[in-house]
Amino acid sequence: MASVTIRYAQALADVIFERRLDANKALQELQALLEVTEQSEPLRKAWENPSIPAEQKRRVLDGLTKRLGTSREVRNFLAVLIDHRRIAVLPQVVRQVEQEINDRLGFAEAEITSARPLTDAEKHNLESQVERMTGKKVRARYGQDKGIFGGAVVRVGSTVYDGSILGQLKKLREQLAG
Repeated sequence: MASVTIRYAQALADVIFERRLDANKALQELQALLEVTEQSEPLRKAWENPSIPAEQKRRVLDGLTKRLGTSREVRNFLAVLIDHRRIAVLPQVVRQVEQEINDRLGFAEAEITSARPLTDAEKHNLESQVERMTGKKVRARYGQDKGIFGGAVVRVGSTVYDGSILGQLKKLREQLAG
């Protein structure tokens, strides 16, 4: 199924960049539609139900996108997913679109976990360090986990930079055991 999500994501990214659309705005629109879909089980079941004609599903989509102010391109993209009975993979497609856009714009996505909320200055400092390590601009998401005791853990793709106290203690234990 990964190849399917990649194909759809690349197709939408192609449209966004060929038509010079605001990539961030298109991604926000897509995420808003995903959020509505995830929050409404009846909507999700209706869109996934093969016995409901695609025309009816598109009418619901049109009402929703009109209310949300969604661009025609993003609306059409969802209509294609509905028509091809791929709406069930919308969460994976949205994530892949985000990755595709980030790659094309030269961004690295970082998940930063700290034991406490970080100040704006600390966030800026961490993002600058990640930019130097990756050579890319950074889009960071922040989370908290008191279990790491202090410091931060940064995940960029499959690479983890562990600067937490818990991570330091684990390294120390391994050194002492070895």
